[in-house]
Amino acid sequence: MAEAGTRDLDLITIGRSSVDLYGDQIGGRLEDMGSFSKYIGGSPTNIAAGSARLGLKSALITRVGDEHMGRFIREQLNAEGVDTTGVITDRERLTALVILGIRDENTFPLIFYRQDCADMAICEDDIDPDFIGRAKCVCVTGTHLSNPRTEAAVLKALRIARENGQLTALDVDYRPNLWGLAGHGDGESRYIESSKVTAKLQSTLHLFDLIVGTEEEFHIAGGTTDTIQALRNVRKVSQATLVCKRGPMGAAAFEGDIPESLDDGQTGPGFPIEVFNVLGAGDGFISGLLRGWLRGEDWPTALTYANACGAFAVSRHGCTPAYPSWEELQFFLKRGVVRKDLRNDTELEQIHWSTNRRGDWPQMRVFAFDHRMQLEEIADEAGTTRERIADFKELCLSAAMEVAADGSGYGILCDDRLGRRALHGAAGSGLWIGRPVEWPGSRPLRFEPEIGADMGGLREWAREHVVKSLVFYHPDDDAGMRAEQEQAVSAIAAAARRNNLEFLLEIIPSKAGEVDDETTAKVIQRFYDIGVYPDWWKLEPLRTEQAWEITCSTIVRNDAHTRGIVVLGLDAPEAELAESFAIAARQPLVKGFAVGRTIFGDVARSWFAGSLEDSAAVAQMASNYRRLCRIWDEARANAGKGIAQGETA
Repeated sequence: MAEAGTRDLDLITIGRSSVDLYGDQIGGRLEDMGSFSKYIGGSPTNIAAGSARLGLKSALITRVGDEHMGRFIREQLNAEGVDTTGVITDRERLTALVILGIRDENTFPLIFYRQDCADMAICEDDIDPDFIGRAKCVCVTGTHLSNPRTEAAVLKALRIARENGQLTALDVDYRPNLWGLAGHGDGESRYIESSKVTAKLQSTLHLFDLIVGTEEEFHIAGGTTDTIQALRNVRKVSQATLVCKRGPMGAAAFEGDIPESLDDGQTGPGFPIEVFNVLGAGDGFISGLLRGWLRGEDWPTALTYANACGAFAVSRHGCTPAYPSWEELQFFLKRGVVRKDLRNDTELEQIHWSTNRRGDWPQMRVFAFDHRMQLEEIADEAGTTRERIADFKELCLSAAMEVAADGSGYGILCDDRLGRRALHGAAGSGLWIGRPVEWPGSRPLRFEPEIGADMGGLREWAREHVVKSLVFYHPDDDAGMRAEQEQAVSAIAAAARRNNLEFLLEIIPSKAGEVDDETTAKVIQRFYDIGVYPDWWKLEPLRTEQAWEITCSTIVRNDAHTRGIVVLGLDAPEAELAESFAIAARQPLVKGFAVGRTIFGDVARSWFAGSLEDSAAVAQMASNYRRLCRIWDEARANAGKGIAQGETA
């Protein structure tokens, strides 16, 4: 059992874990929904993810099915930074499912698919005392007291925590439907009186240091619809701090005797925002509350965090996706409400997006074989059919995956039109995957036909694909050219964000005019000025260290949360690339390279001409790619040594 001073987790939550399918159409009946967005769900799952976003080290104990949706939940939790040690794969049951809709601010139809589901099969054997002992706090939800098997698991965890001197928390989370008190069509029901449920809850309330609920939830816990009396009834059996959520009026915390009015409790400021979606607001609220409580803040501060996190939740689509990062929360509390519909607050949404992105890419070694026009030319010169390009791109993928087996930080750029099989073959490989949208060589910028005039083609993209757009843009272009290209880049950037896809913007000013040390920075600043915030920049090698300094400072000044820069190759010889890498690697914002023809150019000409077998082509490209990776790694290491020596001097 972990000692108090060595506990490496802030929080363990226990209970429901489901896949939420949220209707995309707002203001209509669930019967009429035409499409759905898929998220993780279930209060304990949402709380684990929401608190992790706020910097707590959280973990979850639950069960998921041995199928695609169970793997989805596990992968999403890992991406959120939640410890999944306690997530058990149940080979006999399916992952729980919930279908939800947003009719209006007061109506949220939902259907629970929970017949013999995995998360309701949690049992005492799933509770490992050593794992429980790792946490400062154990948080449970009321739903799992509704079934003898899950109740036994919850009570075991609470008993261990109490014996260990750990903190315990209860989110009442009353859903009459899940207690068997309402029919399948009444999933949105929030309160049905039940002496049986009241008795069950009251038999456990003494086990908690913190109890959180809405007024209706305290009504069921206290056995009366008089909120003050309900709180007093709870106080008779529990010395916990009671936090009563009051919707738009905020929340109140009570540490001792319950006063005559809810207004007499400890409170934090509320936030006047538009209510868009009340589902999941309570889970966001308790995530913020736990961040404050477990970090030793006073109750007004903890309630401020909680109210703000609840405000984010009610203003956005989905539950977990709506919750803020710690950076976002701090920004919001400092700046305040600019517009009540937070999901349409451009500045806030940019921080929300950029601080909650999936994955971490501190280094980027990208094999770019998204070339279309160049490979068509090589095939034509060899007198062979262009259909063979698809086969060659699969060989490129094989080479990339061979090198990527060396470790992390590898990626590819591959198109769909000529490289579809390779693009699909890379799915789930762990590679970073960029996919181009521009029509090759177009100026002004035009897009591949698959994108569509309304950019609707992006709806069909895999979520792991990064939208890559190359634009030949120069500050000295005429006004018409600039306007047309800016409109195209703005449209594709907005479409990428709308479809939850990261965006890489590649700019090559040198193909459109003369350049100096400030040219690239001017182009970058212009795109920020018109509201384009790429996740990634792909830049041609800059000639001087000053050019890199100016460029990087421009990016950081506009977007402190940018993913970074990758350097392109422009078919440069390896020795020339090594020189450019040596300069670029001195900039921490430059994460690596995205190079193509230097790796595959000579191989492609030989392969299309019939003088090189498949296996040899793969071997040569893998060798070229691995050597280029080594050149970059050495450049970065040497740059680090130089910086360290400079600091020492």
